[in-house]
Amino acid sequence: EVQLQASGGGLVQAGESQRLSCAASGFTDDDYAIGWFRQAPGKGREGIACFDSRDGNTWYADSVQGRFTVGSDNTEKSVYLQMNSLKPEDTAVYYCAAEPGNLCSSFTMQTIFYTSWGQGTLVTVSS
Repeated sequence: EVQLQASGGGLVQAGESQRLSCAASGFTDDDYAIGWFRQAPGKGREGIACFDSRDGNTWYADSVQGRFTVGSDNTEKSVYLQMNSLKPEDTAVYYCAAEPGNLCSSFTMQTIFYTSWGQGTLVTVSS
């Protein structure tokens, strides 16, 4: 059973940076994708970044391209989301999700393509 633990949320000022981590366990091999999603108050869950464990391929939503970076901590099965130049509109609960064999693309970065989810961590960006 795949288990995910997201951490690193909190309150930051606009323009500052924050790093989220997603610790993963239970994979049977190294073929999986870790997706980062977020859900702002009153809105649906949005896919924003993805990391493919097989080749390190990444994908970003337009809303975070150039500001957010996703990558792997090679010392353990952990994927980070480095968020720079944060804006008040980035305020949301952030979730990591995993799916064996998944690819990173705008099409697959939808919640229906992920079956394992972390508990979510709140990021609040004040203006």
